[in-house]
Amino acid sequence: MSGGLLVAGTTSDAGKSVVTAGICRWLVRQGVKVAPFKAQNMSLNSFVTREGAEIGRAQAMQAQACRIEPTALMNPVLLKPGGEQSSQVVLLGKPVGEMSARGYHGGRQQKLLGTVLDCLAELRGTYDAVICEGAGSPAEINLRRTDIVNMGIARNAGLPVLVVGDIDRGGVFASFFGTVALLSPEDQALVAGFLVNKFRGDVSLLEPGLDMLHGLTGRHTYGVLPFRHGLGIDEEDGLRVSLRGTVRESNTAPPVGEDVLRIAVCAVPLMSNFTDVDALAAEPGVVVRFVDRPEELADADLVVIPGTRGTVRALEWLRERGLAEAVLRRAAEGRPVLGVCGGFQILGERIEDDVESRRGQVDGLGILPVRVRFAREKTLTRPVGEALGEPVEGYEIHHGVADVTGGETFISDGEGRGLDGCRVGQTWGTHWHGSLESDGFRRAFLREVAAAAGRRFVPAPDTSFAGLREEQLDRLGDLIEQHADTDALRRLIESGAPQGLPFIPPGAPA
Repeated sequence: MSGGLLVAGTTSDAGKSVVTAGICRWLVRQGVKVAPFKAQNMSLNSFVTREGAEIGRAQAMQAQACRIEPTALMNPVLLKPGGEQSSQVVLLGKPVGEMSARGYHGGRQQKLLGTVLDCLAELRGTYDAVICEGAGSPAEINLRRTDIVNMGIARNAGLPVLVVGDIDRGGVFASFFGTVALLSPEDQALVAGFLVNKFRGDVSLLEPGLDMLHGLTGRHTYGVLPFRHGLGIDEEDGLRVSLRGTVRESNTAPPVGEDVLRIAVCAVPLMSNFTDVDALAAEPGVVVRFVDRPEELADADLVVIPGTRGTVRALEWLRERGLAEAVLRRAAEGRPVLGVCGGFQILGERIEDDVESRRGQVDGLGILPVRVRFAREKTLTRPVGEALGEPVEGYEIHHGVADVTGGETFISDGEGRGLDGCRVGQTWGTHWHGSLESDGFRRAFLREVAAAAGRRFVPAPDTSFAGLREEQLDRLGDLIEQHADTDALRRLIESGAPQGLPFIPPGAPA
């Protein structure tokens, strides 16, 4: 095989990321050397590659579906929102500055097209196939002129386009037709057909509509994927615990101990890498929920303050909502609290921020003896260490530099030298995202939480987070293999869009 494909969507969250991952896993199981690609991603859920580049977590997950290491080539442009009007621009894995939406779409985006095409060309020269993911909808006609992630990349790279629609939301036929009809003739020529996602019920009842859609557009529907709970792994944004639903469905065994553990995650503004708690939700007997009111912390055995793109803003939000006071009471009572990255910084004594919020010196919650100074250069690393007697690894993405002046070391190098974090009583803090994916460390941590909370909870001895993730990626591959026209899909990837596809009026200017 030699070729490529762009997976576009009728809307955001139509299923582009998981369909791309599913196609990647199906291909790699067929012996195809395949890689993922997303020219431009807007997300607060990111990952650090081995070479120290920051990319979207969805592309890291798709690389795992391909059974390869993620690289910056797979997501050359990452936009990390810092508010309603601006984002940090990460280019080839490194931040290059803040920019307003108007400034980015007004000129900077189009200037990045050459870099994006170079990255795609390098991947296509290395792999048999590259499966690209679009963003939002390709029919965002207000942004088409500067587009580098949907039809802009398809046109420049000659990629066939498969449009995914979420039928569970309703209106999928109108969305398919309208998406094509709002594209220019040149763009329409690359839209090969459709893929229905999240269908519930009897497919035979859908088939007359698919036949009519073909009659109206001249385009084939490449498959109807059934609805499956818990397939939204490594979401770009939102408030989901991506593995929890899957584990609850697939693991019917009761908790190993007599009690469950209840974990409350504070849904702070600009929450980043909320996927950190997926590994907790993967444990039988652990219940994870997102909260935004202090009374919701009352019955929690562990409170997590997650990462955030706006540490000072999140701290103010916690205080405004009364959550800060509730966390302070918990800590004083010796009830477990965990802060990750921005959450760790919030638990400290003082924050000096002339970079992110530009608010200067701000008092933290003062639970941990830590002072944080924001540096202009971002820390991007993949560290390894030891905590609670178990090996642990993670990844760091932060501007804040922590000066720990007391307490106990949380994560060490195995010889007693502190690497990261701090612990005072039953309050822990760390900059390391992903640390709870280390199975032994996660079990040790949950045992400490259970003991402090007085719960007769016992972690399952055999839960493998990496194994669960592999199972889920295989489920995505199964969906494509079992419910898509894989012969037609393979021809599309190898040969491009069919010739002579009809134009659907009214279209849009080229």
